[in-house]
Amino acid sequence: MNKAKAYLELTQGESDRVSSLAFHPHRVGTDCSFYEYYALRGIRVDRVEPGQVLCTFKVPPRLTDREGKLASGAIANLVDEVGGAVVFVEGLPMNVSVDMSISFLSSAKADDELEIIGRVLGRKGGYSGTNVLVKNKATGELIAEGRHSLFGKHASKM
Repeated sequence: MNKAKAYLELTQGESDRVSSLAFHPHRVGTDCSFYEYYALRGIRVDRVEPGQVLCTFKVPPRLTDREGKLASGAIANLVDEVGGAVVFVEGLPMNVSVDMSISFLSSAKADDELEIIGRVLGRKGGYSGTNVLVKNKATGELIAEGRHSLFGKHASKM
């Protein structure tokens, strides 16, 4: 138990970095939340097509773990956000994630450029299934593959 507690405790440098973060109150519908700003800042949408979204993301040091690799939680967040974006329809309520399955196949380091491809697998009523690939853009190596299931009560109007 003590070993786990020691692993999870912040170092003084980590604590100082978190304490120095400045963010403004979130205004729903107009501003990014602190979470979105922190986790998604730097993602670039390169192309949007029906049923597909292609993005580029340079791995920032803030999203790496203690070994300098892109944190698995950051990868899960990218799968969640890109999977949700590919089924988003302007003017309708956001879909809610109901299931995510991610295969972590490799790793990425700070400053690696990633290609993220989200595709709709299918829709049935309010249910949508998506697939998200996260690749190293320079090498083509697959970092992760995620399947993301979402539900929206107004999704059947799409």
